Amino acid sequence: MYKTILVPVDLADTDLAKPAIETAVGMAKTSGGSVRLVNVQPLTPVMLAEYVPEDFEAQQRRSSQDALGIIAGECGLPAAQVSFTVRQGGIYHEVLEEAQAIDADLIVMSSHRPAMRTYFLGSNAGHVVRYAKCSVLVVRNAKA
Repeated sequence: MYKTILVPVDLADTDLAKPAIETAVGMAKTSGGSVRLVNVQPLTPVMLAEYVPEDFEAQQRRSSQDALGIIAGECGLPAAQVSFTVRQGGIYHEVLEEAQAIDADLIVMSSHRPAMRTYFLGSNAGHVVRYAKCSVLVVRNAKA
């Protein structure tokens, strides 16, 4: 049913991403589709730029790629069916851009339980749900 599934992964909270990854992998196995993991790194604030090493962003990217590579290798899909990338910028904007770039037909993402502040301000998951041009499945952790 779904051929290209995008899964945003927050490497600072990989436990939160596990249910989404497991769901996406199960769907890909059923449909013969592929899974693309994406991590979005924030831009380094200009006021901090002089305090971090010149290659700080490159180091962060390499570290994130290594971590995503491990997750991809352990997800249970053959290497041909799973890929990953690291993007930099605003989370929901970059997730939507990646979905469009790979022509994703489904985004599977985890989300925290809604809190009062997210009803007014919105969350990254909320923005993705509202603005994605493909289907979005939000997976919640039963323990959260």
